[in-house]
Amino acid sequence: MDRRQVRESWEALSETYARTRPTDGNDVALLDELVELLPEDARVLDVGCGDGQRTLANLDGTERVGLDFARAGLELAARNVPVARLVQGDMTRLPLETGSVDAITAYHAVFHVPQADHPDVYREFARVLRPGGLVLTTVGGSRYETVRRGWLGSDERMFFSTPGRDRTREQLRAAGFDVRWERHVDDPLGSAALFFLAELTG
Repeated sequence: MDRRQVRESWEALSETYARTRPTDGNDVALLDELVELLPEDARVLDVGCGDGQRTLANLDGTERVGLDFARAGLELAARNVPVARLVQGDMTRLPLETGSVDAITAYHAVFHVPQADHPDVYREFARVLRPGGLVLTTVGGSRYETVRRGWLGSDERMFFSTPGRDRTREQLRAAGFDVRWERHVDDPLGSAALFFLAELTG
């Protein structure tokens, strides 16, 4: 699937995803840990914010910026998290100024970008972060690239891609990050997700 097709699928599925995705769980608790590490009044960019209920809504005490590829997700987020600034855009070319945010969250988002473009995503993360900025992101444990048909019980397809844990660590390092920790966290949907917390040091 190309990027246009991925965006079209998200336009069609944003409401369905919002209805089926639980808004609590251990992975949400990681956001509290992240906020404790940030300066007062920190600005946090949530990449792939969707309807906003899972990540953006749980960044209390920060200036929240939500970015999503799909207008449908942003319309939901505008209702769910009215305090957030919302931007439509592509994570490979973030429409934000250099050095303008203190942290980035990217929950189940980079997976929808082809493996070949993941380094571009991490370089963009590094560009918009201030020195010492943090990234909290889900990471694929193994390498794969696939299109799932009938995703979420619909007629839509969805693209998923990751180079795997070790290669992702290398890509983050090449973009100037140091991985502070990695952690498997139970997902409310019944699986476990791998998270990295990375700090911009380069």
